[in-house]
Amino acid sequence: MATTRTATTHWEGNLAEGAGTVALESSGVGTFDVSWPSRAEEPNGKTSPEELIAAAHSSCFSMALSSALSKAGTPPTSLRTSAEVELTPGTGITGIKLTVVGEVEGVTAEQFAEHAEGAKVGCPVSQALAGTEITLEASLA
Repeated sequence: MATTRTATTHWEGNLAEGAGTVALESSGVGTFDVSWPSRAEEPNGKTSPEELIAAAHSSCFSMALSSALSKAGTPPTSLRTSAEVELTPGTGITGIKLTVVGEVEGVTAEQFAEHAEGAKVGCPVSQALAGTEITLEASLA
């Protein structure tokens, strides 16, 4: 069964001086401030589309990797995944770097890296972002 998730943004003003809020409607977990300076310069306590993409990508990738490892009979004890989404103003999102460190008994570093590469390719968020270069660093703790 398909699921749909919703976020809503309210924006006021022009790009450079305006500001807005993004509400995570489906979960109701919060409303977050956004602005161009927080996107292109320092966050200053606000989020950005790129940070939200990083959150989506790191969580989706972790779920995909956990699933792959579990199907192989070696479920992870833990996975710590970060996603760095790079924005170049005037160009757009120019790259995403996934970094994962896993605690997984019964796999070699090479096997872990293979599962991680498969998760990178198979994760629905990776697939949605296929037009962007996605790199991966995978290691065991």
